[in-house]
Amino acid sequence: MQTVDIRAAKTNLSRLLDAAAAGEEIIITRAGQPVARLVALLPAEPPPAPKARRKLGGLAGKITIPPDFDDPLPDDLLDLFEGR
Repeated sequence: MQTVDIRAAKTNLSRLLDAAAAGEEIIITRAGQPVARLVALLPAEPPPAPKARRKLGGLAGKITIPPDFDDPLPDDLLDLFEGR
């Protein structure tokens, strides 16, 4: 555990953050009295693997969309959706 005055903490914040990320606990003091504790938020985790890019047209020729796909619904089916 390391103790640092607030002025030194302001000057060396980047170094202190690196130390905290590495698992060290830093106590920040003001006028000799502890006021804050700097610790790592979470254990270090590797960055997530990049997602594979999607290939456009991957389903070409594998599915068909009927010509009436976007026609209005029949009244009886529309009534079911609308709770009538």
